[in-house]
Amino acid sequence: MYRFKSTFTIYVIFFVTILAGCSNQASLPQATTRPSLTTDVNDYQYLIGPGDLLTIFVWRNPEVSGQFTVRPDGKVTTSLVEDIDVAGRTPTMLAREIEEQLSKFINNPRVTVSVGRFTGPLSEQVRVIGEATNPSAVNFTEHMTLLDLMIAVGGLTEFASGNNAKLVRVIEGKQKTFELSIDDLIRDGDISKNIDMLPGDIVIIPEAWF
Repeated sequence: MYRFKSTFTIYVIFFVTILAGCSNQASLPQATTRPSLTTDVNDYQYLIGPGDLLTIFVWRNPEVSGQFTVRPDGKVTTSLVEDIDVAGRTPTMLAREIEEQLSKFINNPRVTVSVGRFTGPLSEQVRVIGEATNPSAVNFTEHMTLLDLMIAVGGLTEFASGNNAKLVRVIEGKQKTFELSIDDLIRDGDISKNIDMLPGDIVIIPEAWF
C-alpha cells in the first residue's frame, strides 16, 4: 500500500543521502561476545551527566553527606562546597575532587560517590532517528550492541528500510558513516549483522520506497 512521505521522513532520507556522499563507507566488526582489552568498547567508563542522582558519602561526616541531583548546568551544591562541576567526570574522579575541596574544612576527608537514576551527558547517549518504533536517545551501557539498541527503541516500523540504515560515528575527530543491515539482524536473525555501539553513535533508519 502506497504511503505519502511525511516532511520528517523526507528530511531523514535527505540527511542519509548527504552523509553517504560526504563520509567514507566502511565495514564495522561484528559484536564481541566477551570483553577484549584491544577495543575501545571495553574501555568504557561511565561519565556523570545532568539529571543523574549522586550519593556523596563522606566518611565520619554524615552532616555533609547526602543525595544530590545534577543540575542542567552540570553542577551540584553540597553543604560545604557550592557549585561543584560534576558533568563529564567519572564517580571516582569526582570523589577525589570533592576530597580536595573538603580538605579546606575537614581533616583528611574520605569520599565515595555512587550514581543512581542514570542519564549521562548528551555526548554519551546513542540516538536512533527515522523508522524505529520509538525513535529516541538511549543511555549507553557497557557492551551495548545494535541488537540491544533496537530492543530499547521497540524495533522497526512496518515501513522501515532496515538494510539501508546508517550508523554515524565520530572516529578520531572525523565523522564517518557505516552501513547497517538491521532487517537481516532482527527479522532474519542473522547475528553476524550485530555490531558494538559506542557513546555518541547515531543510527538513521530510512523509510522504504513503495
